[in-house]
Amino acid sequence: TKIMTLYLLFEEIEQGRLSLDSKIAMTKWGAMAPPSTLGLKEGESIAVRDAIRALVTKSANDVARAVAEHIGGTEVNFAKMMTEKARLLGMSKTTFRNASGLPDPEQVTTARDMLTLALHLQDHFPQHYHFFSTRTFKYGGRTYRNHNGLLRTYPGTDGIKTGYIRMSGFNVAASVRRGGRHVV
Repeated sequence: TKIMTLYLLFEEIEQGRLSLDSKIAMTKWGAMAPPSTLGLKEGESIAVRDAIRALVTKSANDVARAVAEHIGGTEVNFAKMMTEKARLLGMSKTTFRNASGLPDPEQVTTARDMLTLALHLQDHFPQHYHFFSTRTFKYGGRTYRNHNGLLRTYPGTDGIKTGYIRMSGFNVAASVRRGGRHVV
């Protein structure tokens, strides 16, 4: 889910509505998100650059919600935008209901649709793709380590994203470039 949240955030940057230095305010809804979070308080701001890193490394649910509300007005509207984008990209079996991936029985996807998203992400935003290989992220005096252990243990891994929700278990979309080959 956060891969699509980042995809729409990258679109906002490329369309000039946001920059990496733009600030996103933490909303009341965002500040109420369950862990994993950065723990930002309502009204605090985070630079887009740091929001991207927080989503990639920490999977910060509070930041996902704040990004959603900044772009879509509400998280519900943003989830509709996510689903519309999914259809445009050919993700026919995915429906988004939130920006974080927190449990919702109506939020569904498939491994094939996540592959489709990962490939489009790399093709459409090569200038931002490097964020997915971020191993550590420093913010607010703390250092956060990327949940994607493949970045540290599997040579050639350059991203993309891991996740865990009790309802569906562990998941990963991984990208590896090695020996002239690229596998997602």
